[in-house]
Amino acid sequence: MVVKVLTDELVQELSCPAGRTHLEVFDTQVKGFYIDLLCSGRKTYRVRYWLDAKKRLESIGDARQLSVHEARTLAMQTIQTGKLRPHGFEPNRYASKRHATVLLTLEEFLVAKYLPYVRSYKRSWVSDESMIRVHIVPALGKLAMARLSALDFSGFIETLKHKQLAPGTINRALVLLRYAYKLAHRWSVPGVSLDSFNGVRYLKNDNRIERYLTSEQSSQLLEAVRNSHNPMLPMIVAFLIYTGARKREVLDAKWTDIDWVQRSWKISKNKSNKIRHIPLSLGAIDTLMQAKLHRKFKESCEYIFPNPHTLKPFSSFFFSWDAARKRAGIPELRVHDLRHSFASFLVNAGRSLYEVQELLGHNSVETTQVYLHCVPQFARSITSPLDMDVLGAADNVVPFVNVPPQAGSLTHAGAA
Repeated sequence: MVVKVLTDELVQELSCPAGRTHLEVFDTQVKGFYIDLLCSGRKTYRVRYWLDAKKRLESIGDARQLSVHEARTLAMQTIQTGKLRPHGFEPNRYASKRHATVLLTLEEFLVAKYLPYVRSYKRSWVSDESMIRVHIVPALGKLAMARLSALDFSGFIETLKHKQLAPGTINRALVLLRYAYKLAHRWSVPGVSLDSFNGVRYLKNDNRIERYLTSEQSSQLLEAVRNSHNPMLPMIVAFLIYTGARKREVLDAKWTDIDWVQRSWKISKNKSNKIRHIPLSLGAIDTLMQAKLHRKFKESCEYIFPNPHTLKPFSSFFFSWDAARKRAGIPELRVHDLRHSFASFLVNAGRSLYEVQELLGHNSVETTQVYLHCVPQFARSITSPLDMDVLGAADNVVPFVNVPPQAGSLTHAGAA
């Protein structure tokens, strides 16, 4: 089996070797996604996955009509939208092992019991599945769940440290395992005890990482996303920067949430479970107008930034984002850092913590303070039109808080 990182350039160069009827080249980015090269010269993207304990195969499309990014996105949606398992999991291999006296291995429990359960209600079940497949199963999967001890889990932590995983990632693996054991205990899985985790501690994870966009980086990022194969990425990134909203809030945004008269955006579906209204700067309004003009799909589509192929919100845009941030020269930048930048811009413009807290939708000001870690010199370096527009929106952030405009306050450079 040939495995490579599929790119548009590579796909153009690939061909079926002489003497063979076809060649399958699998992608390293999405499990089960590959390109099928026929001796006739035809190139077709396909994806393999599991559905109802059976292997399935679907053709995604002709490589002459789809970019790798588009095909890869469709492959991910084929797997995720139907709540399917990527090729590589074999759930039914364990389904017949039901005898009560048999001790389940950790892999058997996670694949046959845990994943089907969390898929029924958890939006982030795909992340759980990836964590299990990539990190947990290789290290602990073959061991009997009832016989794993704190010593085994401590060794697991050291294994992940050796892989140079971030403390937050390791802690998420531990959270998943603790929850799996809690479910197993609740479901009376033979031999499983909650004592297995006694003495296992989470790693210290300092979230106060100073990541924010400088003016130069803002320009570099916007230029990079404009060259993305994902046509919605430039508008998604711009709207994230202009509003300081969470990624999922932007992806789920609907046209009915926009008040064009008041120039505001109502967010009702969010992490804090409370409705908040975001004032829209001129840059944000301009981004919305671009989204309207870009709509080559049905006018009935209710979402502002939908996936053009499904007309539904993106489940993820990681690959196009990852490519863009690397082109911009800031490969470590996270989508959430755009939210950090927004908060930093506002505070440096003289807005109060309370105003920023209201705009970001935090339940406590302590949470807001985690976002604010800028140096004073940064405030004096804000010169890009993008930065200015964000700061211009600060005057309308929380109307009921009486904060006088700053002397010499910045205005929206694009409004001139």
